[in-house]
Amino acid sequence: MRIGIDGCCWPNKRGFGRFTRELVKALISIDREVDYLLFVDKHMVRTNDLPDGMSIATAPTRISPVKAASAFGRRSLRDIWVMTREVLKHNLDIFFFPAIYSYYPIMNRAKIVVTIHDMTPERFPKAIFPNKKLRYFWKLKELMAVKQAHRILTVSEYSKREILNFCNVSESRISVISEASSPVFTRLPIDTEMTRTLHRYQIDPSERFLIYVGGISPHKNLRTLVEAYFQLTRDPLFSDVKLVLVGDYQNDSFYSDYPSLQLLINKLKLEKKVIFTGFIEDKDLAFLYNAASLFVFPSFQEGFGLPAVEAMACGTPVAASNVGSLPEILGDVGRFFDPNNHEQIVGLIKNILSNDDMREQMSRRGLIRAKKFSWDKAATDLISIFQDLVK
Repeated sequence: MRIGIDGCCWPNKRGFGRFTRELVKALISIDREVDYLLFVDKHMVRTNDLPDGMSIATAPTRISPVKAASAFGRRSLRDIWVMTREVLKHNLDIFFFPAIYSYYPIMNRAKIVVTIHDMTPERFPKAIFPNKKLRYFWKLKELMAVKQAHRILTVSEYSKREILNFCNVSESRISVISEASSPVFTRLPIDTEMTRTLHRYQIDPSERFLIYVGGISPHKNLRTLVEAYFQLTRDPLFSDVKLVLVGDYQNDSFYSDYPSLQLLINKLKLEKKVIFTGFIEDKDLAFLYNAASLFVFPSFQEGFGLPAVEAMACGTPVAASNVGSLPEILGDVGRFFDPNNHEQIVGLIKNILSNDDMREQMSRRGLIRAKKFSWDKAATDLISIFQDLVK
């Protein structure tokens, strides 16, 4: 079996990139008999973390797909055709898009698998796209991808229901595979290296802090988190707690809410208490997860919610929105709140921070639940889907 994989999301620092890298590496390690061909653009070839064990096909695009598919960008017809033409040169049984984000038409006889992680652009269009023109181009791409796909892949039962709700497809065309945390996210001791890392991000190891990890986009609901945090710190029992927001606020390709968040933080005089770390590498992130008192995930919608699994894998208690996929992914391990209710968020955070036994129980059960998610299992399920399509 010869399988082509779109690698344009490989350098993306958000969930699309993580999903692409981890899943492709797992596919290669599990099934050496399959001939995998990764299709990339000329800009991506410069990266040094492309996997061994698979061939690389390079298309001479003018603009990096990650940049072109950003919130304020759009791929040129010329670059779309360049990617399509490169795939057309090869005889493939399957062509796999790890994300609809970088979709382009496929014109050979390959069976096409397209991954739709969530329907957030449909549920919250104004939080994803800055104008109607970009929403139109996204919708056009989505319609073409759904029409051409022989199988639609997604990452949770919640996202599957959303796809059925927004797209005119039969349930038999949708398959679900899970995501998982990387092995780097595990319990770590509070040692010299962790202390040195925390200091680099203006965190004292003796301090309590809440942590959020993910995008800085409007649908992540960070304004509500900041406002709830402000109320939390007005209580003398929690005035020492800091808020650490981990995410790329400078170079992220997605629509960012950072400017308005910064204005809100300044207005509430929280400049010395709220820390924006920007994007940080996994090794440092594992230290921050381990040191945090609580991971807070206030999103209005998540297709999966990988940072929550990473936090659990590090033994960090998780408080999250009671909407989207998060109740499904966290199960009875997490504690949940209405993302629109400040008082409920504040009350829950206070309750967890005040109860050492509760946090210990959440930590212990989270470690067990995180182990249920595996990239090898996801890759095995995906190989079965490929085999089924070829048959």
